[in-house]
Amino acid sequence: MKILLLGKNGQVGQALERALAPLAGSGELVALDRSSGGDLASLQALAETVRQLRPQVIVNAAAYTAVDKAESEPEQARLINALAPEVLAKEAQALGAWLVHYSTDYVFDGSGTRPWLETDATAPINVYGQTKLEGERLIQAHCTRHLILRTSWVYAAHGSNFAKTMLKLAQERERLTVIDDQWGAPTGAELLATVTTAAIGQVSRAGSDSLAGLYHLAAGGETTWHQYASHVIGRAKALRPDFPWAVQDIAPVPSSAFVTAARRPHNSRLDTRKLQAAFGINLPGWQQGVDEMLAQVLTSTPSK
Repeated sequence: MKILLLGKNGQVGQALERALAPLAGSGELVALDRSSGGDLASLQALAETVRQLRPQVIVNAAAYTAVDKAESEPEQARLINALAPEVLAKEAQALGAWLVHYSTDYVFDGSGTRPWLETDATAPINVYGQTKLEGERLIQAHCTRHLILRTSWVYAAHGSNFAKTMLKLAQERERLTVIDDQWGAPTGAELLATVTTAAIGQVSRAGSDSLAGLYHLAAGGETTWHQYASHVIGRAKALRPDFPWAVQDIAPVPSSAFVTAARRPHNSRLDTRKLQAAFGINLPGWQQGVDEMLAQVLTSTPSK
């Protein structure tokens, strides 16, 4: 199987490159970044790359993810999050290839308290969410063989993320204030890569397009950013009591305590039953992946 992976240097991209290599088998896994032919901001070059490589599967892990910056760069965000996926969709359709693409809980307005279904009405409240939703619709319009996977609160052991920021601040400050009115499920890049690989394996063996569609993919359970931070710091203190932990208090605060350019949804819960039923996959609770990530990060970091 010949697989083209875009965005290989991102949190999800790095995990995907490891996970997809065995699936490619005797075929080929071509992993690209912006400097090696996978620049989503260059639409014509992107199309030419796909035509030259002729993959059987395209996995797009590249995106414009600077949520606040997108408010002042809507055209750039739309180029990468909507117009580039449209190009990929058209090229995949011409080849009869599968296109796997990642989207976000930000396509919803964040109202209510129940987990969002794939069939629920979308109403993004920021530019990032708007451009990701447009990308979804363009893929659906132009590519029959698509898997669109909406996820939330992504993290990995490498790169920057909320958990690693909390670890840093917990060694610098006695008191932290963390938002406690936004709900979701931290989802690891390793989980996304594992499920993606399993799904690609199934659709390639199915011999039909019956599994094509839109799915929600997030770790099990739910939490707030405050509860997430408390879990991360508590677990970190247990793993590395030798670290110079300064934090004594982790205070819950409302979203209004932090002024940001882009509004964030309060409810980012995603109902994943459709994906679990379609692919026979059980998704672990969010704590499992977070604990594994913390063990990886902290055991490789010397105490100060």
